[in-house]
Amino acid sequence: MAQSVAGNSSTSRHFTTEVARWQAIVRCDAQADGGFVYAVKTTGVCCRPSCPSRQPRRENVCFFDHTPDARRAGFRPCKRCKPDASSPREHLRAAVLKVCAVLKDSTEAAPDLPTLARMAGLSPSHFQRTFKAFTGVTPKAYATAQRTDRARSALSTSPSQSITAAAYSAGFNSSGRFYASTSRMLGMTPTAFRAAGKGTQIRFALGSCTLGSILVAASDKGICAVALGDDPDALLRELQDRFFHAELIGGDAAFEKTVARVIAFVERPSSGLELPLDIQGTAFQQRVWQALRKIPSGQSITYSELAKRIGKPAAVRAVASACAANTIAVAIPCHRVVRLNGTLSGYRWGVERKRSLLLRELGCSGDCDCV
Repeated sequence: MAQSVAGNSSTSRHFTTEVARWQAIVRCDAQADGGFVYAVKTTGVCCRPSCPSRQPRRENVCFFDHTPDARRAGFRPCKRCKPDASSPREHLRAAVLKVCAVLKDSTEAAPDLPTLARMAGLSPSHFQRTFKAFTGVTPKAYATAQRTDRARSALSTSPSQSITAAAYSAGFNSSGRFYASTSRMLGMTPTAFRAAGKGTQIRFALGSCTLGSILVAASDKGICAVALGDDPDALLRELQDRFFHAELIGGDAAFEKTVARVIAFVERPSSGLELPLDIQGTAFQQRVWQALRKIPSGQSITYSELAKRIGKPAAVRAVASACAANTIAVAIPCHRVVRLNGTLSGYRWGVERKRSLLLRELGCSGDCDCV
């Protein structure tokens, strides 16, 4: 469950049109800071989208990707919002990145919340909220995900190493906690993961769609992976890491038709997708994933609602973990699950892709505020 910290690159992709940028100014949207600046022709000043100054008239506003661009056009930085300096949001993002680096590189048990908060220079409660806002998960969940990634690597690349040794080398301080965490995150026990794909053939093919690169893989039972990303090589490496004992075979013409059906469904959700799936996970995960498949296109539910649907109303966090462990994008529509307040939380293949999938299911353009 690799998580990423939302940064300027994703902000820039989101606010690319003048309509979206103007709406951000009207909302004084701090999340748009770093994505662009606007300049007011009548005052000669350029500002951040979140500037608290009086809202200008639309006909007097022009947009620039960066403050230096506005400077070269003859505009001076606003003294109130200081678009040429780091914003408070950028300071918080840097603090979260610092802690993420510590959690990613550490092979010891993760520091407790107060210690992590001191590293970031924030109070524990403020740090907890800030960390989750940027990553979509709590510091504890992020640390567990990093340890699980290290365990995955140890189990797949060091077959002579015992499972207990892999647990401690990954930063788990007990084998019991290791089995509990990795079974949930890997979708199977460490022993089963180590034998992943043994004696099976998996066909795969790479393609492209409007959401980037796409990889589709299938065993003789059905589709076992649908992954989205920016780098096709990274998608293939992830498949190899997951099924490192399997024989991976490039898809033939018949399988290419299956890939085309998946891509068509990504582009046009109304077309439907009826393909057999090879769903590999714990019994609890499979209950969550089956419930996800019953959510109609164009609808969304909260994690708590999903927990109630499977008869486990108190298992909201476990349901969120099961969504994060899903490796079959779109066909198992975990993108249809949102936070209690309706906002989007972390998505294995990127929050912007989650938003795009929901918007196209609703038949909306990217400039609206439906999602």
